[in-house]
Amino acid sequence: MAPFLSGGGYSSEAWSYILALNENMKRGRFKLSIEQHGDLESLEFWEGLPQETQKLAIKLYQTECRVNETIVICHSEPGAWYPPLFQTMPCPPTGYKDFNFVIGRTMFETDRVNVEHVKRCNRMDYVWVPTDFHVSTFVKSGVDPSKVVKVVQAVDVEFFDPLKYEPLDLGSIGNLVLGSRKKDLDLKMEFVFLSVFKWEYRKGWDVLLKAYLKEFSRIDGVALYLLTNPYHSDGDFGNKIVEFVEDSGIEEPVNGWAPIYVINTHIAQVDLPRMYKAAHAFVLPSRGEGWGRPLVEAMSISLPVIATNWSGPTEYLTEENSYPLPVDRMSEVMEGPFKGHLWAEPSIDKLQLLMRHVISNVEEAKMKGRQAREDMIRRFSPQIVAGFVTDLIENLLDRMI
Repeated sequence: MAPFLSGGGYSSEAWSYILALNENMKRGRFKLSIEQHGDLESLEFWEGLPQETQKLAIKLYQTECRVNETIVICHSEPGAWYPPLFQTMPCPPTGYKDFNFVIGRTMFETDRVNVEHVKRCNRMDYVWVPTDFHVSTFVKSGVDPSKVVKVVQAVDVEFFDPLKYEPLDLGSIGNLVLGSRKKDLDLKMEFVFLSVFKWEYRKGWDVLLKAYLKEFSRIDGVALYLLTNPYHSDGDFGNKIVEFVEDSGIEEPVNGWAPIYVINTHIAQVDLPRMYKAAHAFVLPSRGEGWGRPLVEAMSISLPVIATNWSGPTEYLTEENSYPLPVDRMSEVMEGPFKGHLWAEPSIDKLQLLMRHVISNVEEAKMKGRQAREDMIRRFSPQIVAGFVTDLIENLLDRMI
């Protein structure tokens, strides 16, 4: 049970497991069934799914399971687990006693798990988390160590294969919100930074804007494209960026601002690889990530990535396959459900240096991108992850006999 029809991180991750397990079913001793859970349905997301995925969703939704022979996996944040703290299909649907095993799949972006969620994790037979970072934070927060199992996330390296795609024309979908291009610049020579995130403070968009605008000007021949969507706010990102720049006191360069574009149209799932292919580097100075789905997608496309060296991404970022961004300090979360927790404050100065380094060392960056794809294939390909998950499930089946 997962937000299969919602889009977003949990939805994408759930689909990565389902697609991988479905391909692996020839050796499996079980069948798959899915239910929507944990978030609102999105028609836009559904229509953007590949047709083959839509057909599989309908098939698996119609698959019936015997309750007393079922292993339920609740793939969502613990607040959605039975009994849910908000309106959603509860998982497990009828509580914890009717099923053979109930497993929670979840993650957090801060240094701890809150008390209520620890209680909910401990009701589960097992809790699957994606990284060593989460194993540590969950256990330190009070989740029973015997219940916590690391299960990495899969990334569809065949779908995100750079050899299969032509770049998307970002110029046709990007809305210029600040700055301007260098005059007489051949667009093929422009160096494009791309970032993908929800418009929330945790994602470090303020860090990115400060570093980019302080380091570059119009004559540098760079552009920053932001694919973002609202997070408890309106979608007028152009005004938000202009207001942020005015309030931050960043001094405009003599040669003018380097351009910033907002992609304010929906990019269907089938077009995501082309969007990544259109960039030269991916950057995400987040304060905390559960996994970092856009990062591994970009790495699978062989893009060099700059990302904060803390939380979930430490599972796959290395000096050989990326540009890990140092953390200046830890800071307290000031509002929201995780108020009082700590997360990272990535270094603005180091981000400036890394972004400048990437545009000045293009061949090195490409080499890191190639290594990134090799690492994604070796560690996180659907076949690798599906084999591991199948083993876990079959071990549980053996205990049911």
